[in-house]
Amino acid sequence: MTGAMYAAIAGLRTHMSKMNVIGNNIANVNTAGYKTQRTLFQDAMYSMYSGGSNGTTTTGGRNPAQIGYGSQISSIDINMTTGTFTPGRPTDCMVVGDGFLMVGDKNLATVIDPNNPESLKSLKLTRVGDLEFKADGYLCDGRGNPVYGFLTTGVDQNGKPIVSDQLVPIRLPKMEVAYYQPDGAPGTQADYEAATPEIKKTWTVKTEIRYPVDKDAQNNNANIPLHDYEKRDQNGDLIALPNAELDGISINPKTGAITGTVKGADLEITIGFVAVGNVTNPNGVTHDEGYYYTAGEGCGDLTVSLIGGVGKDLGIERVNASLYRPGANNTPQSDKMVIGDAGETRIMPGGLEGSNVELAAEISEMITTQRGYQANTRIITVTDTMLEELVNMKR
Repeated sequence: MTGAMYAAIAGLRTHMSKMNVIGNNIANVNTAGYKTQRTLFQDAMYSMYSGGSNGTTTTGGRNPAQIGYGSQISSIDINMTTGTFTPGRPTDCMVVGDGFLMVGDKNLATVIDPNNPESLKSLKLTRVGDLEFKADGYLCDGRGNPVYGFLTTGVDQNGKPIVSDQLVPIRLPKMEVAYYQPDGAPGTQADYEAATPEIKKTWTVKTEIRYPVDKDAQNNNANIPLHDYEKRDQNGDLIALPNAELDGISINPKTGAITGTVKGADLEITIGFVAVGNVTNPNGVTHDEGYYYTAGEGCGDLTVSLIGGVGKDLGIERVNASLYRPGANNTPQSDKMVIGDAGETRIMPGGLEGSNVELAAEISEMITTQRGYQANTRIITVTDTMLEELVNMKR
């Protein structure tokens, strides 16, 4: 009889744990990017009452007889299906599919090693794209963590952006007012201000964008992130330039390109491209603090991808670490970041992903869990009554 009581106690414990999970789901029904958790039970250990047999030439077989001792938690899974779209700010974005945005502090750019894909797991994964350019020029989420991606390092003759394959925090380029003399030679602001009004009319004054310098393109150490924006004085020291002031910043849903228009210059530029992290098993990520996840052992490999296969058009997509540089004696391309295609993953700008909690289903689960808990308490009550009758027999 005490075995039934122990089984009921185990049932109470597991049903209470399931109720905790359900309560957490319902509490986060309006939490952006929240993913529903599911509790699965399994039966607990058994004691052998009688063994089984295969039978003989004259008798049939016999099944084993076992007595169980309740239930226990088998697993608490995360349902990573995409939630509903909630309209928000222009720079907000919702990830549709199995991908994640990748965030982390600024110093993690020096930790990422193209030769070691495991180094990517130092970044946090998130589905909440409440993005905004902060005062220091970095694109950050709502908790101030910079968003990682691939930066524009210039434009070609056709105006197409030249993009680095270094995974770094996305930040604004710098802006400079450039002065050019009548013959087109670069001038200084001091010379321009000192000139007469008639001479000033012959000068050209325009706003120019200063992009960061791609270290890897200069055959430098690939582990060194993009250099600061290249503007130096006569002594070779970098000159501090202000961040570019942009209007109408938006994220392209097909490519993940972040674009904006330079104030006062009527010039549209591409700041960079949002990177997406894809794992082998999205349901196997580990829930971290808040709306962050970490790529632990249960999720498999973490790969860096670009939306819509734009990496091929940019010339930076490399889906295999064993690729070789053309015309370089088949030298392994080991100092390049392996960038893949995000596949079906895409971005919906202008809003956030809502919770994927189905409230009706959670309330139904809550009712059945409550009834299961009540039934286990009844087992304890009945077992206690039986034990009481046994004690009373001796009186």
